[in-house]
Amino acid sequence: MSPLPFWQLLLMLVATLVASRFIAWWLWRALAFSGPRVGRGLTGLARRPRLGGWFQRRFPATTRAVAARTAVDRFSGLPLTLIAALALYLIFLGVGLVEDLVEGEELIAFDRRFNDALGVIRNPHVVDLFGWITGLGNTETLVAVMLVATGFLWAHGRHRYIPGLVLAVVGSQALTYAGKFAFDRDRPDFVTFATASTPSFPSAHATGAIAVYGFIIYAIARDLPGMGRRFELGYWGTVLIALIASSRAVLSVHYVSDIAAGLLVGGFWLLSGFALTEYLRQHEGVRRP
Repeated sequence: MSPLPFWQLLLMLVATLVASRFIAWWLWRALAFSGPRVGRGLTGLARRPRLGGWFQRRFPATTRAVAARTAVDRFSGLPLTLIAALALYLIFLGVGLVEDLVEGEELIAFDRRFNDALGVIRNPHVVDLFGWITGLGNTETLVAVMLVATGFLWAHGRHRYIPGLVLAVVGSQALTYAGKFAFDRDRPDFVTFATASTPSFPSAHATGAIAVYGFIIYAIARDLPGMGRRFELGYWGTVLIALIASSRAVLSVHYVSDIAAGLLVGGFWLLSGFALTEYLRQHEGVRRP
């Protein structure tokens, strides 16, 4: 299958970014305006005597627990509940992906077909571009970025962020390399200049990109004023992570399921880093006079 011309591929990429940004902005505004309102509604419903009077009298401890888990005025309420729910969902998806890989040939066949189909975009210019992008997710680059980010956090007095960053990066990489050598999956045929020596499943580039860059995006956006600024930072940071992850498939050094597993692993540990950071921030605020 002959690759498409570079100008067509570039036009497709630009159109995808424009469309996805519009959709992401709409979802962001919907979440920003309705999320707190829904949370306050859940909290009020749990405490409303007319609707829940009998339940409150019968199960007072459960009622208090529901109200605490849905509170929007502290991290241990609705934010932590949502993070925990999302983390459990990522675990569920990861377990299902592993089962498909171990028990059936369908996922393996799909991976091979998908990798072959990517030949249509392996234009030499695209391969060179994604070769540069994939370098942003290699071990040396991620270690350097993590060290620089740690230095900035320390210099700006944001010490409470550093344990979360370390947890996200170390936890994700430890689980990734444990999975690599546990499954010992062969990589696809190398059809570009890119090669790799470690097993294929999951992708360490995808894991590292979402753990490192995702936490840096969070650390910057956490105290950034303005909903629009936070959105732009989050959207374009997500685009960077997606490009790094997809570069591994474009360069034919990973199957798409390897990348999906890497994003799930990195996403889980990123959420763990968020939770630890917010816990430390909350307790720091309590201790201050």
